[in-house]
Amino acid sequence: MAQKEYVYEPNRYSVTSLLKGVREAILERRHFNEIEVDVSDMIWLLFGRATHHILERQKEENAEFKEEKIETHINDYILSGRFDLYNFEQEKVTDYKTSSVWKIIFKNYDDWRKQLLIYAYILRRLKFPVKEGEIIALLKDHSKMKAKIKDDYPKLPVQRVIFKFNEQDFIDIEAWLYSKFDEIKKAEQLPDDELPLCTPEERYNSGDLYAVMQKNRKNALRVLDSLEDAEKWMKDNKKGDYIQVRLGEDKKCDEYCRVNQFCNYYLNKQKRGKLDGQ
Repeated sequence: MAQKEYVYEPNRYSVTSLLKGVREAILERRHFNEIEVDVSDMIWLLFGRATHHILERQKEENAEFKEEKIETHINDYILSGRFDLYNFEQEKVTDYKTSSVWKIIFKNYDDWRKQLLIYAYILRRLKFPVKEGEIIALLKDHSKMKAKIKDDYPKLPVQRVIFKFNEQDFIDIEAWLYSKFDEIKKAEQLPDDELPLCTPEERYNSGDLYAVMQKNRKNALRVLDSLEDAEKWMKDNKKGDYIQVRLGEDKKCDEYCRVNQFCNYYLNKQKRGKLDGQ
């Protein structure tokens, strides 16, 4: 097992921590010294750090500065972040990421865009104008063979993703930041088990399914995405005795959350799953 050494400071949150659910962010702070991570799970983290170390050695142009830590106050809190590159001639902030090709294929960029927009928001508060953000994505699982034979597959293992920002974007992200810190302030007063649950999106939930079942039959007659669709199918086909709810998988909780062992939602769901499997 491996443990990271880091000290959280009261009333200081990083940009990346704000992109997590409030429950996850607070549990990480409260239980940081208890968190254990398998060394095998840290391979890509180390790869990402090595990549950033190489980039740090690259000399920036006259209109650029890199690897700068920035911060601003949001009510009683300090919001801090560290971006990879800022170009004041282009008014652009850049961050380098290691990523899966699937993120590029499905264009699942919401978290990247929000992170860059928050960096841009802080930079603007510090009198550095920003009108766009850029992600340079290094695809760790890129396949040359698939790139040759699949039209929708990234052709290169490095991809550039650009986001344009307007004034409404900055108004919206400011409102989101103040709301998020209000939520954090309230949650910090609560015990672990009463912290607000992460949203389905924050848990990477696959969505509940509704199986039309028949007595004395193990397999479902039909599995649908909503209760209404399942009820309609039963009515239209005059089949089925009851509807079984199949809870969606929480991929973040199962595979990527470092504090699931301290989360009563996750532990209770695991317990239910074991009972259902008996």
